[in-house]
Amino acid sequence: DPYARLLLEALKQSGCTVFNDRHFSCENCDGCVSGGFDAATSQIVLCQNNIRQQSHMNRVVTHELIHAFDHCRAHVDWFKNVKHLACSEIRAANLSGDCTLMNEIARFKFGLKGHHQTCVRDRAIRSILAVRKVSKETAEKAVDEVFDACFNDLEPFGRIPHSKADAKRAYRDFQNRDRYTANL
Repeated sequence: DPYARLLLEALKQSGCTVFNDRHFSCENCDGCVSGGFDAATSQIVLCQNNIRQQSHMNRVVTHELIHAFDHCRAHVDWFKNVKHLACSEIRAANLSGDCTLMNEIARFKFGLKGHHQTCVRDRAIRSILAVRKVSKETAEKAVDEVFDACFNDLEPFGRIPHSKADAKRAYRDFQNRDRYTANL
């Protein structure tokens, strides 16, 4: 998957190499949660009882790898600062493919103008509420306060990958990003 390959390489370049047998865990989870990032162990949990399709698993892995990347590069305070959590959730919803047109149609959510931003905002709020015991108002306020900066932080993709083809281009660009300066 080009999303995951790019993120794994970006993590490695940031000094946080990911090892499949150490940093991924398949477990049974409660409710309808599909996965999570455990900051205490730097481990991505995949909820094997709630993921039924390869495309869904790819999105979950990508979403959680974005959290891992944020953890590595930004030293996110996951437990005490809800704005840090909100920012990473915004980035994960924006960059993982959670809000592609096809996924939104499958959820029976339609819209054109500003729909991607609306989806990202709503999914970030839902994710915060799923992992923290905060009020909906607190989650909404945190998301709204950091939305613009975090929505526009496209690292390591450099663009919002709206499709696998976009993700492949982003991966190719990522691989070549230091080529010019390396020859100076």
